[in-house]
Amino acid sequence: MAKLVLATKNRGKVKELVDMLSDIEGLEIMSLLDFPEDKVPEIKETGSTFEENAFIKAYEVAKATGLPALADDSGLEVDALGGKPGVRSARFGGEGLSDAERNEKLLKLLENVDERNRTARFRCCMVLVVPPEFDKYVTEGVCEGVIAFKPKGKHGFGYDPIFYVPRLGKTMAELPREEKNRISHRAQALEKMKEIIRRVLL
Repeated sequence: MAKLVLATKNRGKVKELVDMLSDIEGLEIMSLLDFPEDKVPEIKETGSTFEENAFIKAYEVAKATGLPALADDSGLEVDALGGKPGVRSARFGGEGLSDAERNEKLLKLLENVDERNRTARFRCCMVLVVPPEFDKYVTEGVCEGVIAFKPKGKHGFGYDPIFYVPRLGKTMAELPREEKNRISHRAQALEKMKEIIRRVLL
């Protein structure tokens, strides 16, 4: 049975990725939650792009565990903010803020921006690193939308409640998980990555 380690401790993300990878037979999926704290050193995301950060995470986890590691780095790019928060999405507004507080801060910055100019996208870059050669495989996914005027919906996490998908008439947080997993930036990047996983690991 081939093994793959998801380079994250985020339970929401682990669940989402495990769901989406469940149709690959012969693959045992683990995450950093399955390893003792001291097995994998704390990883500093020092990259200036999503790809650099995803590679740092996947490489460090592959090196520490000796197993193929899959990492993603994703974020929200808001056109009216010059593409921010971008790679800083998870730390936007400072450390220690809740998702709701980050969303509130973002909405405040856009309070005088009209609907036409609230375009945004979720971007995800996924990197698979396979020891012992530490070969690197990269895929990307993008989901276009606009920033809503107020949060709506109870599903998802992060910026999902304020990310409105016009073609569906709903925010990402209003979508059932199955539907989100079909259209999200992470789903798109993972769909491409699944082909690579089948080819390289199985």
